[in-house]
Amino acid sequence: MHVFVTGATGWVGSAVVEDLIGAGHTVSGLCRSSGKAATLSAIGATPVEGSLDDLGLLRATASTADAVIHTAFNHDDLSKFLENVEQDRRVIETLGEALVGSSRPLIVTSGLMGLPRGAREADLPNPAFPRKSEVAARSVAERGGRAATVRLAPSVHGIGDHGFVPTLIRFARQTGVSAYVDDGTNCWSGTHRRDAARVYRLALETGVTEAVYHAVAEESVPFRQIAEAIGAALGLPAESRPREHFGWFAHFAGSDMAASSVRTRALLGWQPREASLLSDLGRPEYYAG
Repeated sequence: MHVFVTGATGWVGSAVVEDLIGAGHTVSGLCRSSGKAATLSAIGATPVEGSLDDLGLLRATASTADAVIHTAFNHDDLSKFLENVEQDRRVIETLGEALVGSSRPLIVTSGLMGLPRGAREADLPNPAFPRKSEVAARSVAERGGRAATVRLAPSVHGIGDHGFVPTLIRFARQTGVSAYVDDGTNCWSGTHRRDAARVYRLALETGVTEAVYHAVAEESVPFRQIAEAIGAALGLPAESRPREHFGWFAHFAGSDMAASSVRTRALLGWQPREASLLSDLGRPEYYAG
């Protein structure tokens, strides 16, 4: 299968590319620079240089692929989050236009924010949540496309992580305490990036029969345990702090982002096999940055 992957050199996308190639698929990957193009070429993928604003390029490339996996999202400037959300919607709409009317699938990426604690794949996100990746994918499906969403855990971890958990590590170093909100019983899910990558591939290989898949290995990790693991590694106390302590990150630190992946595991035969989040947080390499 020839798969076009956006975000092909990103944290999740690069793992998806490597997993697809390792399973014998061919990959074209969107990237933003000649240096990243060289990285893709080195692992056997065909680079497609461009950005998420190059809608004509995205449409043309998707039109020649057997399937499309969209992992890219602009995280460069969170002050422009709503603009980035609209860009993401346009990209999904464009990719969908190239695939509607065929059996060629589109898989897009979203998260667990806006879902109830313990959410299952059939649960719908809060319509007030600003990111609309999943809504856009469902719109493609309503127009006759084969489209699905992979919901990622808030911590897609592994050495080299630059997401939510490293943000907590930076806060701990800056403030001298590894903090949690209230009693820290709100829960996050976790998934190793290589385990997450296999969900995308297995969804493709089984025909993309579902609207939603959960790339969730550890379904419910209490936030306090995450803070305690970080504190132990840094030699800092783990203590409760008010939401204001976390600044712009307070909504994430105090949220429940935990979900079930029972259906995804059964449908795909997916079983996580990499390190757990707390195991990764016990490794010195996680704090090298």
